[in-house]
Amino acid sequence: MGHDSFPFVVTSGDFNSDNQIDLVIANYGTNNIGILLGTNKGIFVNQTLFSTGLNSHPYSIAVGHLNDDTHLDIAIANHGNKNIGILLGHGNGTFMNQTTYSLGDASPYAIGIGDFNKDKRMDFVVTTNSTNNIAVLFGYGNGSFANPILYSTGSSSSIFVGIGDLNKDDRLDIVVINNDTSSIDILLGYGKFSFKNQKTYSTGSYPISLATGDFNNDSRWDIVVANTNDNTISVLLGYGNGSFADQTKYSTGSYPRSVAIGDLNNDTRWDIVVANLNDNTISVLLGYGNGSFADQIKYSTGSYPTSVVVSDLNNDTLLDIVVVNSKDNTVSVIIGYGNGTFADQKQYVTGAYPQCIAVGDFNNDNRLDFAVSNSYDNTVSVLLGYGNGSYADQKKYVVGGYPQPIAVGDFNNDTQLDIIVANALDNTVSVLLGYGNSSFARQRKFSTGVRPSSIAVGDFNNDTRLDIVAVSVYGRNVSVLLGYGNGSFEKQTKYSTGTNPLYVVVGDFNNDTLLDIVVANNFDGNISVLLNYDTGALAHRITFAFDNGSLLQSVAVFDFNNDSLLDIVFANYGTNTIGIILGSSNGTFGNQTMFSTGWNSRPYSIAIGDFDKDDQMDIAVANRGTKTIDLFLGNGKGAFNIQENYGNGFNSTPLAIAAGDLNNDGYLEIVIAYDGTDEIDVLVAHDTKSFRKQKTYATGSRPSSVATGDFNNDTLLDIVVVDMYDDDVSILLGYGNASFAHQSIYSTGSGSIFVAVGDFNNDRVLDIIVANTMNNTVSILLGYGNGSFLHQTTYSTGNRPTSVAVGDFNNDSLLDFVVANFYDNTVGIFLGYVNGSFGSQTTYSTPPSPRSVAVDDFNNDKILDIVVANVYNNTVSVLLGYGNGSFAEQTTYSTGYHPEFVVVGDFNKDKLLDIVVANWQSNTVSVLLGYGNSSFAKQLTSSTGASPSSIGVADFNNDGQLDIAVTNSGDNTVTVLFGYGNGSFANPIAYVTDAFPNSVAVGDFNNDSRSDLVVSNLWSGTVVLLLGYRNYDFEKQTTLITGNESRPRSFAFGDFNNDSQIDIVVANSDTNTVCIFLGHGNYSFTDRISLLTESTPISVATGDFNQDSILDIVLANYETENVGVFLGH
Repeated sequence: MGHDSFPFVVTSGDFNSDNQIDLVIANYGTNNIGILLGTNKGIFVNQTLFSTGLNSHPYSIAVGHLNDDTHLDIAIANHGNKNIGILLGHGNGTFMNQTTYSLGDASPYAIGIGDFNKDKRMDFVVTTNSTNNIAVLFGYGNGSFANPILYSTGSSSSIFVGIGDLNKDDRLDIVVINNDTSSIDILLGYGKFSFKNQKTYSTGSYPISLATGDFNNDSRWDIVVANTNDNTISVLLGYGNGSFADQTKYSTGSYPRSVAIGDLNNDTRWDIVVANLNDNTISVLLGYGNGSFADQIKYSTGSYPTSVVVSDLNNDTLLDIVVVNSKDNTVSVIIGYGNGTFADQKQYVTGAYPQCIAVGDFNNDNRLDFAVSNSYDNTVSVLLGYGNGSYADQKKYVVGGYPQPIAVGDFNNDTQLDIIVANALDNTVSVLLGYGNSSFARQRKFSTGVRPSSIAVGDFNNDTRLDIVAVSVYGRNVSVLLGYGNGSFEKQTKYSTGTNPLYVVVGDFNNDTLLDIVVANNFDGNISVLLNYDTGALAHRITFAFDNGSLLQSVAVFDFNNDSLLDIVFANYGTNTIGIILGSSNGTFGNQTMFSTGWNSRPYSIAIGDFDKDDQMDIAVANRGTKTIDLFLGNGKGAFNIQENYGNGFNSTPLAIAAGDLNNDGYLEIVIAYDGTDEIDVLVAHDTKSFRKQKTYATGSRPSSVATGDFNNDTLLDIVVVDMYDDDVSILLGYGNASFAHQSIYSTGSGSIFVAVGDFNNDRVLDIIVANTMNNTVSILLGYGNGSFLHQTTYSTGNRPTSVAVGDFNNDSLLDFVVANFYDNTVGIFLGYVNGSFGSQTTYSTPPSPRSVAVDDFNNDKILDIVVANVYNNTVSVLLGYGNGSFAEQTTYSTGYHPEFVVVGDFNKDKLLDIVVANWQSNTVSVLLGYGNSSFAKQLTSSTGASPSSIGVADFNNDGQLDIAVTNSGDNTVTVLFGYGNGSFANPIAYVTDAFPNSVAVGDFNNDSRSDLVVSNLWSGTVVLLLGYRNYDFEKQTTLITGNESRPRSFAFGDFNNDSQIDIVVANSDTNTVCIFLGHGNYSFTDRISLLTESTPISVATGDFNQDSILDIVLANYETENVGVFLGH
């Protein structure tokens, strides 16, 4: 690049028309740009230098077609000389001498090219260090440009500009990054719709009202004007280019005051109706469809008809007429027969001196209503239609002084009709926003010109929002108020008209899809036509500023709320947050929503992807301060839920992260590089399944055991709790939303200590069994299926029964149960009968103090066996069943100290049952993996909380592996241990409960398809509900070594060997290499392949540079001030 060239920026294009990519580089230090022409082998010839001027210091460049000759040209931001340089290309790799455009005292930073005013000529935008820090230069299409138009965003250090259509209005917008204010600016491109100087056309004497339509069926707009002093209307036929033929006059009644059009006789031709003030009539002139009209036919009205409207008032598909009668304070409804004739009028009372009328459906009943402006009492009357041509009494709304013209439209985009009226004495317009139920909000006023006499509504700037044009009689102008779409409007822009303008209508008179304006000038005897045109402009709508110390480090763009509009996310390094601003349909953005990444976290790099497999975009943030990654899960509506971080902390400071699908499963993983290390890591998101304490429910005294079931057959889970000191059970019926009905209580035996459920009488209704330790019984409560139960039936057991389990031990399809008799050192078997009763117990010896019992098939003979936890022997006993209700002698296996509870499940995914035991004094659980032949391996232990007392089993994080939840009576917690699927567990995650938790049950209490927990707490007399919810975190999957002292700085993804698997390329700044890891599609990779680069590669990207359908690599080399290209084989 040359000594001290300091290349600042590089971009590409085909400068010699050989269909090969070339490069252009801005050399800040040597005041020139360098052109490197590319070959079909992916190499570049020595650069050709083009001077940008002494001390010009080119800071940025852009490429585009600036003079429409099909050859690429170059625009250069010359920071030192404070100008823009243009080099027009010859198409052979050479360029004309530079032409410059001065920016005054502003030094340019960044430059971008685009067609901002939609004239098919390239313009450019420049950011500068001046107060007016944005300059737009419109191109003439010949390589020359207009003087700059300046915009200010409040920054003097706008260092970067991006161009794109952010609001999908088919116009280019601009995004600017402000280094000094830690902000970005969005400048939306918009059609700066202006109106050309008026062109006048003669009419009759004192024109006062007009309307537009196609009177000769040539698809071009024509105009009809009411002339008050010569009792005529003038028809001017349009040419479709904004000009009109000379008028043709037709006679009317005396003093024609208002004119309207419609097809009054159903012949598909436009007809005209005129309100004649002095003779209290309307005139109907039927059209021939060739621009001419029949003689008038008159119909009587009320006194002083001042305004007329045509519409179908009785829903018969035939047009009717409604007229405002100022002198007698009425409106006349004249029903049409569809053949050009009409019924006699029917009158309705209005306010004082009604002036104008507008028609619309104000209460959404599909019947037309109308609104009338009343000049003398400063109100608007709303009369609701019944759909048969008759109307309800008026309802009035206060507006401004002497309201006259009135119109309707949806001004706040809520699909409800609103009303607008011009107030002649106030020089304002009043907007009444409709609620859609025939009522309206209080008026909001907006200034117009002096004495507004007429208004019209239309979308003048094609932003899908209604705007307003108002005529000012004394000001001799029209005012255009552009709508914001929320019922408010910009300040007026005025355009000159003729003398005493009284009436305005809008239409597209030159077929350019832009609404134009036509005004009747009363004193001049003419009309003014103002054609709308688009000059193109940029709106500085909003600056998204953050705290002065935000220190923006990373920005990403995506549609986070699925509205097809781009949103923006920022990493605020200084304030330890990420900020999200959602784009709206009008190109603006909402207020920043900030999400904390934690104290001193210092968020630095952002990656976007669907990490939790719900098809919604999520955000991953690398935090330099805490050396962690935070994950924010998106809900597809623009909101995010930060996930709990369970220790994905790193030993080194994360430098950069990126997301890619490295195992072809359609979901993204994270690759992370660290500052000062020689490795990169691949991280996979997984559901850690967390729990929230939802609610606490009071039970009886000393709840000792809890179980779940659907006791009232409503498909919703309920809870049963045994209360040891009250000798009863509490039933809490669930509503399916994690709430429960008030408990129902049923008596049991003395010292109730354990509960289980089952259908003991085969009536498809759940029943309850309770072990009563103080009177040596079990209680059976048969259910009715509605949440209530029969009184207990008791059965004698051994001494101090402490646990019970249910199963069919003799294969008769009837449930039996087994009881652990603590002081007898036995288990008792009770075989069930079809009516829900049981025989006497048969006992089998165990080691000392059997405390807990569970049943399952341990030897795969399809016969239930029994496992017993023996407290004082520190063992579990396995008793194999014979299938006839009898059992073999026990086999014992060692556990930890004081085994308190036992459960069964397949914890290593070998389809063989294993045993897990809670060891009270060891503060562990023991896992005994089964061999499937009734024997078990030696125990594996995992830590729990203090004094584990009960275990619940489920796949809590939906990863296909069984997990366990353990109540810890000694520290008032429940710990969740996630299984790895090999019989071992992750470190426990603790959740606080109430005092002395001693039993846990698992179920889905809020119907979200996730397992929840219910815990009984002995000393506090409660059960606590902990609801399960998604919580994703990252865990390390693979580490890739990039070489000793390599210092990886950047990476990119691609398939470099065409095996349809994603590979990784890494730029190593300290060893001047790139290394490639070829992926196998399962998170494993080949050993690195290293390629020597020039000095200090700091950034890497991929692309096909020689068009051979094979990926190549490009590097930015910091120290040698060049770029390097590696062509792929």
